Amino acid sequence: MTQRIIEITSPTFIPGQQLDPPVDFAAIFGNDNPLVLEIGCGIGDFIVQLAAQQPQRNFLAIDIYNKGCYKTCRRIDETGLSNVRVMRIEARFLLDRYLTMDSLAAVYINCPDPWPKKRHRQRRLLNREFLQTLLYYLQPGGELFFSTDFADYAEQIAPQLLSLPDYQSKLDQLPGRVPTDYPRSKYMRRFMERGQPIYFLHCSKRKSCVTGSHLLAAVSPGFRTPWSTL
Repeated sequence: MTQRIIEITSPTFIPGQQLDPPVDFAAIFGNDNPLVLEIGCGIGDFIVQLAAQQPQRNFLAIDIYNKGCYKTCRRIDETGLSNVRVMRIEARFLLDRYLTMDSLAAVYINCPDPWPKKRHRQRRLLNREFLQTLLYYLQPGGELFFSTDFADYAEQIAPQLLSLPDYQSKLDQLPGRVPTDYPRSKYMRRFMERGQPIYFLHCSKRKSCVTGSHLLAAVSPGFRTPWSTL
């Protein structure tokens, strides 16, 4: 059965298919504030907290699910926040098609699909290849925040981050604890209420890192194959 697509008419929603790449996000927001990306916004509870905390930044929240984007837009509209936009798009397609080098001040990824079965772990969003690619789009000093309730996911990513010399850990150890002032998403709160630990990683792109095409050289051509625009 085909799932009904909910029409999203919110002014905060950006229909990707109507944009010409690369996107001028300064024109969309009406200012040149730093751009921050949340990958997998769910129903929007994390991004509205974060955007309220940091009004001096612009936030782009993306998800592949129509219903999640609809609920996120509704939350943003209810709060009256003007520094958030939403796109229904796959993360790798967004990076390759719509963003440019050094365009992101930070990236947030909270509790993504963990693909818990061992034979499915290659489907996880975060891996060495994706981390390498993010370096191209992060500004020098740009930050990466990642949280998961799956210990093996964090244990998989932590050594990969540490093995990439252009990332610098912002924590004494990886993975670490979620900071007290870090907004909690619906899923994070649910896991914590059950007594499940949340594993947290926070790194930045070294300011000494010279951004260029060499950062994408190690990425396989398949990564940049046009993913579905949904």
